[in-house]
Amino acid sequence: MNKGGIVADRKIEIAPVTSKGDLNAFIDLAYRLNGNDPNWVPPLRTDMVELLTPGKNPFHEHARMQLFLARADGRVVGRISAHIDELALAQPAERGMGPGTGNWGLLEAEDEATTHALIARAEQWLRDEGMTRVLAPISLSIWEEPGLQTLGFDHPPMVMMGHNSPLYQAWIEQLGYETAKRLLTYDLRVDNGFPELINRIVASGERNKRIHVRKVDKSRFAEDAAIIIDILNDAWSENWGFVPFTETEKAYAGEKLKPIIIESANMIAEVDGEPIAFMLALPDLNEKLKGMKGSLYPFNWAKLLLWLRNPQCNGFRVPLMGVKKQWQNSRLASQIAFMMIEYIRRVAVSQYGIKRAEIGWVLEDNQGMVAIADAIDSKVNREYRIYSKVL
Repeated sequence: MNKGGIVADRKIEIAPVTSKGDLNAFIDLAYRLNGNDPNWVPPLRTDMVELLTPGKNPFHEHARMQLFLARADGRVVGRISAHIDELALAQPAERGMGPGTGNWGLLEAEDEATTHALIARAEQWLRDEGMTRVLAPISLSIWEEPGLQTLGFDHPPMVMMGHNSPLYQAWIEQLGYETAKRLLTYDLRVDNGFPELINRIVASGERNKRIHVRKVDKSRFAEDAAIIIDILNDAWSENWGFVPFTETEKAYAGEKLKPIIIESANMIAEVDGEPIAFMLALPDLNEKLKGMKGSLYPFNWAKLLLWLRNPQCNGFRVPLMGVKKQWQNSRLASQIAFMMIEYIRRVAVSQYGIKRAEIGWVLEDNQGMVAIADAIDSKVNREYRIYSKVL
């Protein structure tokens, strides 16, 4: 593997994925190219098949996608997806997506020349489909693994976050791609508690009889998952890059999240009995997946199920939180946010031995979330960039 420069006089052929064998080669390439990276966490192969298969992943109900493989000297040397989300096309252009905007993602390549050839082919497919602009990398939707990692390569990502070669940034930017948005993750120690100001805010919220913060109920998880995603669709509807969840995706997300949800570490906040906010926290599943090499067989599935019953680990990740628009920028919303953070912190530390947590991703210009991250003394530990280019 070259993974660092241009291989001279090598003919690179780009072809669409058309068979099961091609799909397997597409998936397998990531394990080969990243296998020696100590900070890459192999995803489960079954999850990758599901992600890319219409009928299994509801993203495909409102999207068009074409996968491509690059070959040279009879070997697979690169891969890329090109895709168009019909729901993204319907969003206002000033919020990032919008008419004429397509995407590529899932990029893996041995070298610069292969990277350039793959991106050129993805761009051509998008042009042929009528697109005039590209936002990338997005793999596959904004809710999965958006952005190219550009900071924080010295440690593994937490659950549901991506990790890629640091070489890709220069190779992509050489093609005229400009940063459209930076996505940040924040790291913080949680075992020693938060600053006294936060404790006073939490105590004040606890005295407000209008506020009720409850844990997620897994016995009625489908209902609670729907509440959470309804709040999310409302809370994030004016955010850059937003694409709404469909009803099918609500059910799918609930089904996927339920096995790793810890009731006492995931919160729904109500005001006067109405759900207005939520916060999700997940144990860092990547700590267990790291040594499984992408497979649950023959015995990894049993190990994972046993671990999920009492997930003792070093970290939790807060991937999502939201407050309904009508409550945003209110004093009540700030109280509720800090209450949920503190309640999750208490459970994570006392029951699961957590020492650190990660918040994100957070849009670089999300002033509310950046202010919360600063207030609890967290620091940026990784950065991802979504790039834009006119086709």
